[in-house]
Amino acid sequence: DVQLVESGGGSVQAGGSLRLSCAASGVTISRNCMGWFRQAPGKERERVATISGFDITQFADSVKGRFTISKDNAKNTVYLQMNSLKPEDTAMYYCAASLNWYGGISVAAYNYWGQGTQVTVS
Repeated sequence: DVQLVESGGGSVQAGGSLRLSCAASGVTISRNCMGWFRQAPGKERERVATISGFDITQFADSVKGRFTISKDNAKNTVYLQMNSLKPEDTAMYYCAASLNWYGGISVAAYNYWGQGTQVTVS
């Protein structure tokens, strides 16, 4: 079974930083595309950042220059470093895994999802 377990969310003031972690099991992150998505109340789930099987990273325009995505293949863990946080970054953040090496921005391209971790910026 594939399990994705997120951690690192919390409440922070605007301008602050958080680092989210996604510990994966049942999927090899070195080969599969991994992504971070977020969903605010009343809004659709949107792609924040993805890192492909060949370490190609992509970001939503709204987070470029502020967020970075990385992975530790030995720990099978993906990270999302979030700096210069804004109130509009407030959302539930989800880790996702695709069965393919490249997943892209579509929610539908990702096969497995974590339970989410809440990020609140005030």
